[in-house]
Amino acid sequence: MKKNILFAMAITVCIGMYAPKVLAQNSKYVFDKTIQVPGNGGYDYLYLDQPNHTLYLSHGTAVNVIDLKTEKVKGIISNMKGVHGIAIVNELNRGFISDGKANAVVAFDTQTLKIIKTIPITGKGPDAIIYDSFSKKVFTFNGDSNDASVVDPTSMEQSGTVALNGAPEFAVADGKGLIYNNLEDKNSLNVIDSKTLKVTQNYALAPCGGPTGLAIDQTNQRLFTVCRQNKGLSVVDIATGKVVQTLSIGAGVDAVIYDAKNKIVLVSNGDGTTSIFKQDTPDSYSPIQTLTTQYRAKTMALDTDTHKIYFSVADFEKGTKNAIPGTFKVLVYKLQ
Repeated sequence: MKKNILFAMAITVCIGMYAPKVLAQNSKYVFDKTIQVPGNGGYDYLYLDQPNHTLYLSHGTAVNVIDLKTEKVKGIISNMKGVHGIAIVNELNRGFISDGKANAVVAFDTQTLKIIKTIPITGKGPDAIIYDSFSKKVFTFNGDSNDASVVDPTSMEQSGTVALNGAPEFAVADGKGLIYNNLEDKNSLNVIDSKTLKVTQNYALAPCGGPTGLAIDQTNQRLFTVCRQNKGLSVVDIATGKVVQTLSIGAGVDAVIYDAKNKIVLVSNGDGTTSIFKQDTPDSYSPIQTLTTQYRAKTMALDTDTHKIYFSVADFEKGTKNAIPGTFKVLVYKLQ
């Protein structure tokens, strides 16, 4: 009996050692490490492929790929014209990149990182890109033509267009047939039916001005939209479209993430801060940390297993937006 008790205690200790870090009372994010990444050029979205523990970074005319098990660069997808976003379709072992300057979507093999096909689209200036698991389609959100292009990931051809009636920023899918998309110039949010390819509703986001990043809490049916003009995070009730709370954030915001396990919202700002809020209830949020990162570390990704945050950034000449060559990297932060 005593041996069984000791064995059970040992197992419990082992589980505790290897269990994912979760937010305890007074836990804070702290700097962990820097991952140096080769090459130069601008940067935009990050995409974290959770099942395969892989991080994709848009980087000028290429996508850098990092193995999160080792936190080292493992490859590159190159020879594009102007990369913005990445979407992964794991059931096909394919990824899709929005090449904004080429008005194209670039399909690649996620195992070999080789380009399979460059898909021309009718939309102009594709920026954000997502995969909707309900319709099994890839959607690009095109800032220069105010529409979304729909790509069939199996045939690798454009199969439709969604008129958006405004300049789109980021989008999220609920997995049940609806896609939500910020309209930066209209200070509003579209609800898109991913089967009919129609906008079914449009929600005003006031006091939000210039919405960019967007995240979703599927359990509580809340959207989190971040806005540059008023430097605010707005919480939206999906059922009614009502903004239920707006919180102050830093300047130059671009991305927002909802961590469902820890019930926190993370907002990355270009001024070198990340605003972090606790979800007290679905309609009530409170600030718990302002994390200092680096100037123009405005996009990020969250590993939902380790709860580490990854930011892509470069060093800049003081007082300018001129990146210093050879300084591109990923900043890693962990819970402590």
